Amino acid sequence: MADDCRRQGFELERRIFELDNKCASLRTEKQDDDYLQNASAILDKLKSFYRQGGESSSLPKLLQDYTQVVLDITFFEENKLVDQEFPEDCSPFKIQQLLQDLTEPEVLAGRLAPAQEVQSVLGLELLECLYWRRGALLYMYCHTLHQRKQWIKKNKATFLKCIQEGVRYLMRMLQVRNSVKLNDGVVFHDSATANFLSEGIFSDTHLLTMMYIGEMCFWAVKYEDCSVDSMDRKEDRLQFRDIGTQILHKYVLACEGPLQGQGWNTENAKEILSILQ
Repeated sequence: MADDCRRQGFELERRIFELDNKCASLRTEKQDDDYLQNASAILDKLKSFYRQGGESSSLPKLLQDYTQVVLDITFFEENKLVDQEFPEDCSPFKIQQLLQDLTEPEVLAGRLAPAQEVQSVLGLELLECLYWRRGALLYMYCHTLHQRKQWIKKNKATFLKCIQEGVRYLMRMLQVRNSVKLNDGVVFHDSATANFLSEGIFSDTHLLTMMYIGEMCFWAVKYEDCSVDSMDRKEDRLQFRDIGTQILHKYVLACEGPLQGQGWNTENAKEILSILQ
């Protein structure tokens, strides 16, 4: 048991020092990047902790700091891909690497603290962010690919697979926190806030996630309708039309109800709904 704990501690320590080398390398490209500077500061603290012989009782905090470093470094790398408009030759590999990096904190938390739920180790906000970042990355990639009509003709299955994976991540993001039930004995002084929480809408990011899901479902329906063999296993396909309709309907109700006049546009959502329904 003690050997397992030490081995697991070494695994996290190894990853932290690997990330430190990666961060240092990336900072040679842009020394003043805010996200890399933040990652570097956290890494210095983590390295100091290990050099002073830190105890495993701090594991949740270590994993949370490690996760923040991963989020900061991958954000810098994602922005490079976006700025380069996802080059066709290298993007598939880089995206898979980013998805793997953003999955690792959850995997490590499950492996290093098996007696606890991952969300209690990392915290709700970090876990939401990990799902959001993976889903948003695939949304941005698919948004770029959607404009490359000739590429899609040759790679339709790959495009649909990216959409499905992205929608799954975004849906998981929306499911991290349970919707607040209005009969749970919680007293709300603001009925709009109560309605948002009852629908599982906890932030602007949750609303944006709904719009992303709706758009990706629309793209999937558009190209699935043109292909009878778009997925390897039909039973594994998401019901894009149903999911998109449900999510966008909730989005429109929120934006035209409590959030009316707050800058949220529903024209695109309504146009997509008219096609999906």
